Amino acid sequence: MLLAIAEARKNLISGEGGPFGACVVKDNKVIAMARNTVLSSNDATCHAEVNAIRKASLKLKDYYLSGCVIYSTTEPCPMCFGAIHWAKIDAVYFGTAINDVKELGFDELRLSCKKIKSAGKSPVKVVSGFLRKECFKLLKDWNKLENKQVY
Repeated sequence: MLLAIAEARKNLISGEGGPFGACVVKDNKVIAMARNTVLSSNDATCHAEVNAIRKASLKLKDYYLSGCVIYSTTEPCPMCFGAIHWAKIDAVYFGTAINDVKELGFDELRLSCKKIKSAGKSPVKVVSGFLRKECFKLLKDWNKLENKQVY
């Protein structure tokens, strides 16, 4: 998770996207790290989790990422949780919740991973509040920026 946070912090300087980072790990080895690049790519699908899944799939040469775990600084949105499910990632660990970023002005759907998991009967393990304090500090630091852009 600390690598995901470090990746997200890069956007506090670059402004390429929001304060979100993700890291895919397999067998205790980092496979891919990514951050949100929605603004720089002009692509609404370039959330940190989707970017990390793309990188991990390229590196492992497989669209199924069974045996992998993804760490995300904030609870994955429905699109990202769907990608995690479809990639067959074993578990997602996240720090802050969707409501935390909704309060900052991001256009989030208030559907938690646990609700989506339950409704869709997904096998993905969901662990919330992982290093929450550190992830919340990232959001607070981003919120202090003068030139931030929410979407």
